[in-house]
Order: sequence, then structure tokens, then C-alpha cells
Amino acid sequence: MALLHKLLNGIHFTKLCGIQDAARCFLLGPVFAGYPSRLYSSIKKTEAASGRSSPEGKTHGVLEKQTKSEVDLGLISPKEKIEIIFDKAIRAEIKEHFKLLTKEVVDRWIGPEGHPLHEVLLENTRVMWQFRSDEDLDKWLVTSDKTIGGRSKAFLKMASNKQSALFYGILNTELPHDGETQRSGYCAMTSRIPRGAFERKMYYDWSSFNTLYLRVRGDGRPWMVNIKTDTDLIHKSQHLYSYFMFTRGGPYWQEVKIPFSKFFFSSKGRIQDSQHQLLTDQISSIGFTLADKVNGPFCLELDFIGVFHDPAHTEEFAYENNKKICGNL
Repeated sequence: MALLHKLLNGIHFTKLCGIQDAARCFLLGPVFAGYPSRLYSSIKKTEAASGRSSPEGKTHGVLEKQTKSEVDLGLISPKEKIEIIFDKAIRAEIKEHFKLLTKEVVDRWIGPEGHPLHEVLLENTRVMWQFRSDEDLDKWLVTSDKTIGGRSKAFLKMASNKQSALFYGILNTELPHDGETQRSGYCAMTSRIPRGAFERKMYYDWSSFNTLYLRVRGDGRPWMVNIKTDTDLIHKSQHLYSYFMFTRGGPYWQEVKIPFSKFFFSSKGRIQDSQHQLLTDQISSIGFTLADKVNGPFCLELDFIGVFHDPAHTEEFAYENNKKICGNL
């Protein structure tokens, strides 16, 4: 650790902003790779601070008269020698992660996810995601067939009243001209996997609930609701539990309730003969996919996504679990 400290203290990068990012990722790892703004906040312009002229003959006073665009963007002259102080950034990140770790320990001591045990036992509903600000949108990822060369477009933004989110775009089933792709035309939004201290993967525990509860307003298109469980193992990275959500269209909100027992198991986009029950104690993410092969615009408005316990629903698994058909599950 002392050797790494000395190494980082002695590093100076000139002209090569791209190499700065590469060195940061290589030496510091994924924990500190996503925070360039904090690292660059500790940059000291040594020559400007001392009042000496730059290699081009510009004094500190002249440098202040740079164009407004350069000042706003915080651009650094490629010939200017800069010094990056890693210690301050590293200490700030470690301090922040230890704060998260302390919060996790305190919440664990109080009860599940920081709620007292008696409240958890009496809890019948829980709102997992709601859409009230731009920070709520940052918890989601938007993808489309553009990743494989398709032409669909998808966007996610807050509604004008700031009380819901709009997932909208244009679905296009035209195949990319690569000679390999046989199917195209999908748009999806997926929740980010929760992260704890030191970028550890966290999971949602929904074992006290048996139903997914959504309040949406669609345009009449059918959507696929996808739930992903623990994906630490490589062979499970393509596993999904899915069910259909049929929207009505029109101006009225629609409350959708989907029991967890209805979700069917698929792998790499194919429904499997051997069905497995959804285990709700390690949920990593939830998502919505549109792939109904109908070209044109689409729009799905979301108010909140939650879970609740329906005492009237007693079904454990809706699909056949015959060992002669499915094998040993």
C-alpha cells in the first residue's frame, strides 16, 4: 500500500488526458474509475498559480481572458503541465464508501433494510420505484436494437407534471444490413442493479410479498415485464422470468397486478421446457420490453412500481412441474 502511495504521488501526465483515464482505471480499479470529476477537481495548475508565463508566453492574467466556451467547459491547454493529486480523491472516495458501509451495518442492526422487524412483519405493500424527479430516472437504463444495428429509438423522460415518467420512442423492425441478424425491433428499459459500499452488488428481498403492482398508462401495446435474479454466475446471466402486461390505451390510469407465480422462465430469449419458480429473495432488476413487431411510435407512462402481499392469492407456481417432463428441478 505504501508503494502504491508513492507511485501515485509521483505520477505526472502531460498532454495525454486519455492516458489519465486509462491509468486511473488500471491502478485504482472499478471502485474509483467512475469518478473523473472528483479527480479533476484536485488538479493544480502549477504555472498559472505561480504567475509565470506559459510556454506560449501567456501570463496568468491573459489566460483569464480565454473564450467563454473554454472557461465553461474547463478545458486545459494540451501544452500545460498539470499535476493530479490522487490522495485527495482516494481519501474522499474511501470516506464515502465507509459511510455507506456504516449505514448498511446500522440498517442491518435496526432490521431488514433499516426498517424495524415489527414493521416489516406487518408490511403489506412497498413502493420500490417511483418517478418524481430526474434522480429517479438515473436508476434506469434504456436500450434498443441500435446495439445490433437496428433503427428503433427509445427515450425516457419526466412528464410535464413531474409526477410520472414517459418511456417513448419509435419501434422499427427493419433488419440491419449485416447479413447475419435475422430479427430486430425491440425497445427496453431496465432498472440498475443496486450497489452497496465498495461497489458490491445488492439485491431486493421480496419474499414477504407475492404480487407485483404497477400503475401505468399505455397506448394499447402489449409489454413484457422481466425480472432478473442473482446474476453472479455466468451461465445465469441470460436467465429471465417474464410475464405479459397488456395496456388498454386511452386517458385513464391502469393498475396492473401480476402474481409472482405467473412469471415463466426463459433463457437467451427462449421459453424453457423446464420451468423454475421465481425465487423472490434475491431480485437484482426489473425491466419492460416492447417487441410486438408493429412499426410505429409507442408510449408507456409509469407512476410507480411496487410489490404487495395478496392474502387471496394462494397459488405457488402456475406451470407444470412434472419430473417426467421437466426433469429434476
